[in-house]
Amino acid sequence: MVNISPTSFDLVEFRNTRGGLKKKYRLLWNWIAQLLCVFWVSSDGTPYVHVNRRGFLLIKPKGQTLDATRHYMAKDWQIKKRRPVRRKNIAPLLKDLEEALGIDLSVDGAFLEMADYGPWKMVLVDRVPLAIELMNPEDERVVFLTLRGFLSHPCEKRFVEVDRGAIPFLMKGADCMVAGIHSADEGIVEGDLVWVRDQAHKRPLAIGWATKDGSSLISELKGKGLKNIHWVGDELWEMEL
Repeated sequence: MVNISPTSFDLVEFRNTRGGLKKKYRLLWNWIAQLLCVFWVSSDGTPYVHVNRRGFLLIKPKGQTLDATRHYMAKDWQIKKRRPVRRKNIAPLLKDLEEALGIDLSVDGAFLEMADYGPWKMVLVDRVPLAIELMNPEDERVVFLTLRGFLSHPCEKRFVEVDRGAIPFLMKGADCMVAGIHSADEGIVEGDLVWVRDQAHKRPLAIGWATKDGSSLISELKGKGLKNIHWVGDELWEMEL
């Protein structure tokens, strides 16, 4: 029997040890190793971070809360509680959105719906996901257009403009680096939810949390500019309703 103590345990050594065990015990040891990967904290204090099927961190890295995934989309989210709504019931939400982006949504006469998408709230207009309501990292309510919403309602607020070299990375869900940013709304404040468009055609590419203010996004050459949460080609973009 292999002795495991909290002070001397090494996960790599443990995994190697199971190779010498009898065949009938390997399944058991494999299961134990996977369990320890989820809950074990190594001797240097660094947790083995494991992401479960639902996308929630079972052990949080330092400085990150367990509900951080509320701010980022997960692949297995599904639409739930979809229901028709009257315009007056979502009028405050639409007003906040119009004021923040300087747009006129003009949804009078449209078929309006609300739905839960994971922990996010979603507004559908004529069966198209137009807007989302979510919490920012400071747990403040934020309302923003989806990418399909920006296709119908382009604006000059909260935008970040990137060159063609950044596009393939954004389409894979990568965060946006400042090196690829050529222009931005200088009114952007760190922590704002912003939309990314391509430099040539002004088409929406992604949405993410700004990690710097607008002027820094333009002037700086190194580092991350925004954390991507929604991009062309992801589950929300491809959603068929």
